Amino acid sequence: MPQVIFTVLAPIFFVMALGYVAGRMRTIDNHHVGEINALVMDFALPASLFASTGSAPRGEMMAQGPLFVILGAVMLIIYLLWYFFERRALRRSRGEAALQALTVSLPNYAGIGLPIASTVLGPTATVSVAVALAAGSILVSPITLMLLELSVGKGQNDAETSAARVRRALRHALTTPVVLAPVLGILLSLSGLNLGTVAGASLDLIGQTAGGVALFLTGLILSAQSLRLDRQVAAATGTANMVRPLLVAAIVHVLPIPSEIAKVSILLAAAPSGFFGILFGVNYRLDSAQVGSTVIASTAFSIVTLAITIAVLFP
Repeated sequence: MPQVIFTVLAPIFFVMALGYVAGRMRTIDNHHVGEINALVMDFALPASLFASTGSAPRGEMMAQGPLFVILGAVMLIIYLLWYFFERRALRRSRGEAALQALTVSLPNYAGIGLPIASTVLGPTATVSVAVALAAGSILVSPITLMLLELSVGKGQNDAETSAARVRRALRHALTTPVVLAPVLGILLSLSGLNLGTVAGASLDLIGQTAGGVALFLTGLILSAQSLRLDRQVAAATGTANMVRPLLVAAIVHVLPIPSEIAKVSILLAAAPSGFFGILFGVNYRLDSAQVGSTVIASTAFSIVTLAITIAVLFP
């Protein structure tokens, strides 16, 4: 089992390390990753997610319903609890609290969840990752963007109302490719229509780059972040890496969930914190040292927590 776990995790963290080293050595400018981020989030990953969901049989997609509900509910619960904790207990600003809550609640499905699930469960796991990413993108990402708009967004002019900024943020969140692609793919699958051989092959060609480039991008983004370990970062890391998968495990233990869906739900919930909070912070000029430190600590700690999760779920 240790050799199997090493075989699964080593390539993933190796590619992340390449991105980290490239950023630290300034081979690639780690403070300007917009083009690489666009390649992953606007083209490669949406293509992969749409192809995998759109080509899935209707029955297989229907079977993913419990996964969407469980992961979506857990992410939303953790998001709201962490947001109000940041606001009430730590007196963070609305925007800062939203970024913290997003970082703790939303796993790195794109960079780590996809390659981990594909390696452990096979290519069919891409459908589960797409559904999980759709759940996070539809639920917690739009809430974060709306809170950021209300906190620091200025809109097109000073006269723009809060309601207008919220509508604009929601429209932007729901129409970004990484959100829209899995949603459209799910709808296509549920309609019973066929994606088509040529369309599927075309999307697969660009989509095959998603996993590796997303891992490289994760390492590149982390290389630009400063690490500041304190009690808040430790609490955030513990919540993301341990509380989140344990909460999912408790839910699937109580509810009559098929074993396969239960295992993939826990595995995906065990992925470390994602970098959406960092990217959103850059877009809204909110450079949060705590968000960056949480992502670094969560990713490093996931070497242990993911190994334990894989060993327990797939003995």
